[in-house]
Parts: sequence; structure tokens; C-alpha cells
Amino acid sequence: MHFFQFSKIFWIDFPKNMRVANRYGFVILAQIFLNMKRITATLLFTAIFFYTGMACTNLLITSGASANGSNMVSYSADSHTRYGVLVHYPAAKYPKGAMLDVFEWGKERYLGKIPQASHTYNVVGNMNEHQVVIGESTWGGVETQFDPQGIVDYGSLMYIALQRAKTAREAINVITTLANEYGYASSGESISIADKKEVWFLEIIGKAPKMVNGKNVNKGAVWVAIRIPDGYISAHANQARITTFPKNDPENCIYAPDVISHAREQGLYSGDDDSFSFSDTYGPADGATVRGCDARVWSFFNKHSSEDMSKYLDYALGHNLRNRMPLYVKAKAKLSVKDVADMMRDHYEGTAMDMTLDIGAGGNSLPYRWRPMGFDVDGEKYINERAIATQQTGFWFVGESRPNIPNEIGGIFWFAVDDAATSPLTPIYTSSKAISQNYALGNGSMLEYSPTSMFWITNRIAQFAYLRYNHIGAEVRSVIDTHEKEIMARVADIDKNAVEMLKSNPEKVSDLTTEFSVKSANELFRKWKKLDEYLLVKYIDGNTKKQNQDGTFKNNGHSDKIPPTPDFPGYTEIWKRAVKNSAGDRLRTP
Repeated sequence: MHFFQFSKIFWIDFPKNMRVANRYGFVILAQIFLNMKRITATLLFTAIFFYTGMACTNLLITSGASANGSNMVSYSADSHTRYGVLVHYPAAKYPKGAMLDVFEWGKERYLGKIPQASHTYNVVGNMNEHQVVIGESTWGGVETQFDPQGIVDYGSLMYIALQRAKTAREAINVITTLANEYGYASSGESISIADKKEVWFLEIIGKAPKMVNGKNVNKGAVWVAIRIPDGYISAHANQARITTFPKNDPENCIYAPDVISHAREQGLYSGDDDSFSFSDTYGPADGATVRGCDARVWSFFNKHSSEDMSKYLDYALGHNLRNRMPLYVKAKAKLSVKDVADMMRDHYEGTAMDMTLDIGAGGNSLPYRWRPMGFDVDGEKYINERAIATQQTGFWFVGESRPNIPNEIGGIFWFAVDDAATSPLTPIYTSSKAISQNYALGNGSMLEYSPTSMFWITNRIAQFAYLRYNHIGAEVRSVIDTHEKEIMARVADIDKNAVEMLKSNPEKVSDLTTEFSVKSANELFRKWKKLDEYLLVKYIDGNTKKQNQDGTFKNNGHSDKIPPTPDFPGYTEIWKRAVKNSAGDRLRTP
């Protein structure tokens, strides 16, 4: 079975990046990197990674911080070449001696074989039948910490763990054990793992290899995993975040036994054990990466923390790296699935980084900046913001692990494709035995349009919304809100029916959840196809057609085929003043 489903244009592992530098036009930078000291190279590489826009965001919510007592993990898989689909790995049994071919996630590069488990669990997307959910974000890290002969990459490890683990702790054990036994084939990663009882934050990076007769005799990984306290929230966004950690609290913190000694051996750290910081040692950052990565974490904390996060604004802006944010904060109010979903749609609204408040937003308050993120003016370097919601998302989700509901109906995988701000979630019970073909692998690709693909229809709407975001985007968001409110109410009804069915016909429950999950996704696809058509009719050519109270379009009073003169909403005040200042008297009315 292949553990890849998506594509990436610029993979994160530093040594491999250097081997393919010619392909991406980084020849000169690669040569510079190879002649620099380890940490400096790491920082510059991280900046390259940051500017390419390859980035993901995870939000972690514990049961004590959620409205219904569930543990939640959200994840956006962001890449300019990632095709958003929903994967399904049915539960299976394997004969003794069976082997598993491992392919690098997102690249399809064959890595090797490992023994297959005797049985695997049902997996829908990034969540399994036991309500274990996993997300990730890549931060690269010190470039020497990479095994060129590793067999298991981070993406493969996530999906292998989902097929083999009943709990978050078991998933951590699967990931770290396989990495140590077969070699870790990726760079630095933050990994979110939750089950119905706990939420864990794992950070991992490979060991520096030691080659003897052409073989790496120092394979494996160094890592730290911290349990997020109940009632707290956390997040990560392409920057290592675990600093110091407790050494004698296995209930809340587990780590590789050589995580500190290996750093000393590599000359990365020379202090005492108590002062050792995982992120500062293995994944150091600079002002630009904080601004483009950890700032997204700050935005989440700023909106939902009980603590005043304005005191960390100088850090989020990349100006004061010593004023580092905590790994987790106490939630000021309990978050619902909808709250988490809407946070994934954040563009820094209402903050100092609000993307609609400068001329970069154009004349229609567009909270997006096309790549590259950095630019030069008169010899000075500038940087655009990178918000949680971004145009290059392949897929995203909110995984909801519900402790007070049986596993047969407890896990809900809320899934969407493309930009979170313009895409609607659909619920999939993790006991489902099938998925909608509108979301399935093989239905289109990034190079092949499919009229039955949810990814493509969602992209059509998003591309149109980007043209006049304060009008079209606002209407799309309104439709999303209505849909999600309705579907969440329907899930509550299915829950009740399924609970009753568990008492009388438990073997039929998965049929019920499968039918609902597939039918809901299919209905949403049809609704979004109609929305695409409606938006084109309403907003064509930069104007807005007039409508009746029931939403139908008005006609001119003579023919039901001809509209009256449409509305011309014009541009924002920021845009008008910017154009006036740029054009001067040339545009002054004669």
C-alpha cells in the first residue's frame, strides 16, 4: 500500500533540497549553504522554505477547552502543487511475513520495505476508527540531522501509525520506534496527535548520520513529546516550538533518551540538561520565520487565550525573539468545532497584521498575497504576511475525538479541500466503510481538471472570490456558515439514531454512518456546483445583479431574460487614495 496521496513542489529535507537545487533555480544559494556553518545554513534554508510558501498549520484543543468535551486537532495541508483528496485505508489482516512497501509521502519515491502489521485499523483521512487523529507541520531544522538511507518519512509514519495505534501514546511509540529501527527519512517535524482522552505535541528530527562502509550506523531520530494539559490549547505552524521540558514526568512528557547527548556529540549544545531547549538546538528560527510561521500561532492564541497576548506581539512580528510565546495557553472560553474551523479561516483580521488594511489588498479588501512572499524595493527587503488561511491549501480538516461516545460513532473527521476561507466542511464518521467519489483519489489531479471533483469546483469558486473578495468572498462565507450550521445539526441527529442502533443492531451502525457520510459529501458537491453557477451570473463583469427578497434575480419589467441596470459597488477608499497618489493629476476630472 502506498502512503502518499499528494504532491509537493519543494520538499523540506535539506540534503535532498541541495541535490535538486538546479531544478528549482537555487544553484547559487545551494553553493553558499554548503560553505556556511551549520546553524547559519539552517536559518537561511528555513527562510528559503518559508518564502516558497510550503507551510501547514495545526491547532490543538483539549477536551477541557472544547464545548462538547472532545479533543480536537485541525490541520491544513498547504502546498502549491498539492491536490486535495480524501484517502481511505480499510481495516485489513495480513499473513505472517507480509511486507509493506514505503513510498515517500508527496513524492512517490520508493524508500524500502518494513514488516506489515498482522492487522490494521480503518483510516479515513488523518483519523482512524479508534478516534486517533494526526496532523503535522514541517520546520526543516539543522541540515546535518538527516539520514540519507532512511526508510520511513514523516508522512508514511503518520498513516502507518493511524493504521496501527489505538491511542495517541501508541501512535507516538509507532512513529519513534519505526524511525529508530528503519531510519527517519525526513527533516524536522511538529506532529499533533490526539485521541479521545489526550492531546500530544511531538517534535522530531533525524540523527546526524555516521557512515561506515557505506551504511549509516547512527540511524534513528531524536524527539520530545509533551501532553497538552486539559483546558489548554496549542498550535504549531512550521516552526519548532518545544523549548525546555521536564525530564521526570512520563505522564506528561516523554522523549528520546539521547535527545540531549546527541546534540552534545554533534556540537549543537554544551550547556546543562535543565537548560536544554529542543527547538533552539535542532530547529532555530529567525525573525522572518517567526513572522511567517509562529505568527499564525500567535493569532490563534490572541483570539482564544485567557492570557493577554498583546505582550507577545513584538515576538509575532519577528522583532523580539527573546519574548517567546508559551507552548500552550489556557482557553478563555470553550471552543466548538465551528470555532476551530473559523480559526482555520483566519487572515489576521483585527490585528496589527490584518491583510486588508494596505494597498496590497487591492480595491476589494483581498486578504491574500501571491507568491513570492518577499520583495525588494530600492534595495530594502520587505515581507508579506502569511496567514492561517491561504490560497495553496490542498486539504484541511478538524478531527473531533469524542470521549463520551462509543468509537463506532465517536470520531468525526470534518474535511474540506482547498483554501479554508472559501471551502465548506463535510463530516465523515471514522467508522465509514466508503467515501464520496467527489473527494476520492484518482478523480482529477493538479494537471487534470475533473468536473466531478470537489477540489476543482471549490477552486473555481475561490478563484472567482479572489477577484472581489469583499463581495463574492463575503457571500461565499455566508453560504459556508449556513451549510455548516445545518450539517452540524444533522450530525447531532445521526448521533442519536446511531446510539439507539448500537443497542439493538450494532452491526448496522457502520452502514448508517457510511451512508450519511457519503450522502452528505455528495450533496455538498452538488450544492457547490450550483453555487459556482449562481456566483458567475450574479457577479459577472465586475458588477452585481439586483435580487428579490427570495434571492431570485430581478428583471427589467419587460422580459424575464433581461436584468435591470446592475449595481456598481466600486473600490475601497484605500485603493482610491492609492490610485490618486500614484496617478496624480492625470486622472483628475477635467
